[in-house]
Amino acid sequence: MATPVILDCDPGHDDAFAIWLAAGDPGIDLRAVTTVGGNGRLAHTTYNARVVCSVAGVTSVPVAAGADRPLRRTLTTAESIHGANALGGPELPEPTVAADPRDAAVLIRDTLDAATEQVTIVATGPLTNIALFVRIYPDRLSKIQRIVWLGGSTGRGNVTPYAEFNAWVDPEAVAVVLGCGVPFTMIGLNVTHQALVTPQVLGRIEAIGNRTAAFGVELLHFYNSTYETDQGMPDGPLHDPIAVALVARPELVTTVRTRLDVELLGTETAGATSVDLIDKLGRPANADVATGLDVDGFWDLLEAALRELR
Repeated sequence: MATPVILDCDPGHDDAFAIWLAAGDPGIDLRAVTTVGGNGRLAHTTYNARVVCSVAGVTSVPVAAGADRPLRRTLTTAESIHGANALGGPELPEPTVAADPRDAAVLIRDTLDAATEQVTIVATGPLTNIALFVRIYPDRLSKIQRIVWLGGSTGRGNVTPYAEFNAWVDPEAVAVVLGCGVPFTMIGLNVTHQALVTPQVLGRIEAIGNRTAAFGVELLHFYNSTYETDQGMPDGPLHDPIAVALVARPELVTTVRTRLDVELLGTETAGATSVDLIDKLGRPANADVATGLDVDGFWDLLEAALRELR
């Protein structure tokens, strides 16, 4: 049976592939897409989500905008990676999918209320929308099976030496969500840097031959070019779809049960995720943290999903 999913995202090139994987894989029942300020400003990420859905023919899933800024901090976007409109590269077509008039928190609430089973939330951007939902609708948390977040790292960062971008943008939101009691899974850079968009991967996607794949290849050429300039990585890591892959095929991602905290105050470490893999702090485990990826299985899964789209 397919897992019902709400996808909270900030498209973003890799978010586009997360949406397509969630829409095209038979193991996922995509119920809603919500957007947040992160890779780009909210107006861009919402527009981009509508474009991504429109290109792939995903027309029956509501798309709603959420928070345009972090809980306490000023939004800093990832223009150096994703471009000024957060989806640089191809000329974006006019979306045919309209924005839902509801706020993201309201759409999440309504989606949970309409479900006859618990729903999984997959978040591939800053956790601001989910933290706001936790604060506004604490009575609905029992309707969430778990939260799977693409963010953080067990080691290095990508926006500072210690902090990964999604955690760094809104660490206070990470703390709120970690403390809410809903089962939580983190997939960080230590795993996503294994899923590199090599020339072979680009060739596989291009060979699919449909509109979605062709648009995706254009996105990835831009993405690889900015990753080489900004991070010194000629083959960019396709982070966000891995969070969807974990829900669709749990055997693809290895996780460990451990203690996870986020640094809020450090001058050099704000946004760093503290993953106590050796139990030095003696605190109770509160999260599942990804440590490994079946890379070949992941690309097979993504390719199969893209083939199901327009």
